[in-house]
Amino acid sequence: MNTRKPRGSADATASPSPRPAAMGFSIGNAFNGPAPDRYLGIDPGLNRTGYAVLVRTPDGPELEEGGVIRSTPDWPLAQRVAEIGRGLSEVIDEFGPQTVAIEQVFSHGSYPKTAVLMAHARGAILFAAAVRHLPVVHYTPAQIKRLLTGSGRADKQQMQLAVQRELALLEIPEPHDVADACAVALCHYYSARLPVG
Repeated sequence: MNTRKPRGSADATASPSPRPAAMGFSIGNAFNGPAPDRYLGIDPGLNRTGYAVLVRTPDGPELEEGGVIRSTPDWPLAQRVAEIGRGLSEVIDEFGPQTVAIEQVFSHGSYPKTAVLMAHARGAILFAAAVRHLPVVHYTPAQIKRLLTGSGRADKQQMQLAVQRELALLEIPEPHDVADACAVALCHYYSARLPVG
């Protein structure tokens, strides 16, 4: 899987990519013809933000790249949020998606701190999209589950299998942040209903 750290981070030199933060897996074939529609799905998180770039092709959705953007756990909060923002900016600049789709954040009574930390990451993501004038669409977990499985209460395994099936992958994307980002991107892919070409 792809792990991104912004330029200048401790892990940056470990990447063989021309852009230090990009250590990627890419699956999907080159698309001949006009530039295809690309959708960037995001599963926000402060430790790891999952992302997936889907391309609309005549044969259906194709995963161009998926991975995670990691922040450095022992850094101050502001720097960690900046890392997420810079990493996502690199993804946007590299793949040029037309739309960013992101999962809505809901506060859970048992885990209020988790929702707050996720909201910090989400702010960085929204900022990175806004400064590039990209439209951002928001989907609730229930919407995503319902569209991919027919049930708004589908469990994680059902969702992962649905992602694998829809994208014709040999295996379920790992870590789960990537599979979740693929699900968000697929939700928008099918919701947009844009013509190919």
